[in-house]
Amino acid sequence: MSHFRQSSLHELVTLLWAPSVCLSSGDGQIRAQGLDGFYTNDYRVLSGLEVEVADAVVEPVGCRVQGPASAVFTSRVRLDGDEGADPSVVMHRYRSVGQDGLEERLELVNYGAAPVRATVRARARTDLAPVHVVRGGRQAPHVDPRPVAGGACWAGAVQEVLLTAEPVPARMTSEDADVVLSFTVDLAPEQPAGVTLRAIARNNDPETAQRTFLSVAPRNPPVLPHRTTGAEEPRDPQRRKLLQASVRDLQRMLLADPLEPADSFLAAGSPWYFTLFGRDALWSASLLLPGARRLALGTLRTLQRRQGERHDAVAEEEPGKILHEVRRETLRLNDMVIPPLYFGTIDATMLWVRLLHSTWQAGVDEAEIEALLPSLLAALEWITAHGDSDADGFIEYRSSTRGGLANQGWKDTPDAVRWADGRRVASPLALCEVQGYAYAAATQGATLLDAFGLPGADRWRDWAARLQQRFRATFWIDDATGVYPAIALDADKRPVDGAASNMAHLLGTGLLNAREADLVARRLSRPDLDCGYGLRTLSSTSRAFNPHSYHCGSVWPHDTAIAVLGLAAEGHHAVAHSLAEGVVTAAEEFAFRLPELYAGTSAHDGEPVLAYPNACRPQAWASAGAVAMIDYLESHDSTSAGTESGDRPGLLTAVPEPRHT
Repeated sequence: MSHFRQSSLHELVTLLWAPSVCLSSGDGQIRAQGLDGFYTNDYRVLSGLEVEVADAVVEPVGCRVQGPASAVFTSRVRLDGDEGADPSVVMHRYRSVGQDGLEERLELVNYGAAPVRATVRARARTDLAPVHVVRGGRQAPHVDPRPVAGGACWAGAVQEVLLTAEPVPARMTSEDADVVLSFTVDLAPEQPAGVTLRAIARNNDPETAQRTFLSVAPRNPPVLPHRTTGAEEPRDPQRRKLLQASVRDLQRMLLADPLEPADSFLAAGSPWYFTLFGRDALWSASLLLPGARRLALGTLRTLQRRQGERHDAVAEEEPGKILHEVRRETLRLNDMVIPPLYFGTIDATMLWVRLLHSTWQAGVDEAEIEALLPSLLAALEWITAHGDSDADGFIEYRSSTRGGLANQGWKDTPDAVRWADGRRVASPLALCEVQGYAYAAATQGATLLDAFGLPGADRWRDWAARLQQRFRATFWIDDATGVYPAIALDADKRPVDGAASNMAHLLGTGLLNAREADLVARRLSRPDLDCGYGLRTLSSTSRAFNPHSYHCGSVWPHDTAIAVLGLAAEGHHAVAHSLAEGVVTAAEEFAFRLPELYAGTSAHDGEPVLAYPNACRPQAWASAGAVAMIDYLESHDSTSAGTESGDRPGLLTAVPEPRHT
């Protein structure tokens, strides 16, 4: 008995302009199976779009991706009556995803000596399925089409889509749930001819309008300023290609707040996360500072408008808390039930405070920061009032009992936190990196309070100092390689052994002294964590290590980028350089469009770079992390421009120098 194998994301051609994305096979066909489809605003609005030529065999010969949003799929068309080995007709499918939908221009070229008449058919269908249904591998019933002038329409309770053609099809028929548009195309020798198909989706549910984020048109000046031209462009071809691909993808992952469309932020990633994720958006904006100040402000304000105000156990909302994610409707995936506004994150609130401080340091107008100070005060209060749920002086979370996330740090899968012997760790958990975020938020928040003449700075500095003492006394453990910070404290306040990438996030927060930072840097430099393609999420010495897992041994580019910047801040440039170059090396395997994660195979042992099959690609913080790492390499690598290390300006400094300290 044969079983259908759902295509993996890394096998598909991805074209995007947030909040829309098109996934197809390399031949251009959208086959109404697996993950194929055109998606927008968390719905698959076309599940099938196949092109065929009557009485002909279509032979795919190539695909050229022309940027984040466009590609050309080329096929030879072997018509009945073709003589010789080579067919005379070639078909190009010029596909583009735009702000308002999907466009596909079918162009046929006759290289023969005689005119040819061809019948081209476009077969379309949809299930209007929510993305979590598609992602979970479940089948949704197909929606029957309704004929309209020049095409067809499919309508559901939340979403509808209109498919039109130019010229008007010669014939339109329905076959089961498919609509088939037929066109007669006369092809004179060497004269291109064809048809254009357009699919435009529309929201039918006004109740979801405030949770439906908007696409962003290219702006001048751009939201993501950077130096990538002329003498400022990286000389190394791998770095240059990775930088260019990452910036192009980031521009297409921007979304605007429907409550204030002037404010932009980065959607988390394609295809499942074209929405607002607090942690992802905050890290992405942070990694692009000081250049992307407008993006940072837009991210801060978009999250501030949705900052927690009340106690809601289902949404895990609390006063002052920054949210985890926004969805148009309740998300049901396996055992999880996530409400449209969900606050199940332990770290986003502290990351919001840190981004506010970094944005102020980058030199934005002080009035912009001052307008956000009430939210700063609320966020700081959340840290001690709700973040420390058992009043032990550490910030911890409990696994959700209402269908939310079991783990609420960035490694949020149920099996992400392990003992060295492979056992899962019971919550409540106090993650090591969260203590670093909290320390930085308290000290940087205090700096902002002083700068703007507000009381309370001493309170937060005192709290941070006590946290630092408690951390030093509690978190440090040792193994055969030496001492290092535990990944977390478990429910019984025992430090969880087993080296993981979490410790890298402590660097640059101020929580560690110079000796402690040296110990972390040395631990990160070992080949069980630095695999040669970046930083593994979990050491290969752990019994739970699996280089092909999601969080237990894979490499996440953003995780490596955070480590690189932290190492650089602490003066450990050799380790930072090794990790960053490892990611640049791995990027070539993915045509320089970095995925969310990839396998933590060992370059030291001669193993190849391997994909994680269903990693999102592109992913905002992976792309932002790539820009940050190349910025670091270009400004600290003497080989990049023949200058001494540190003499060359970075790629993200195309703004006035920071005026704050």
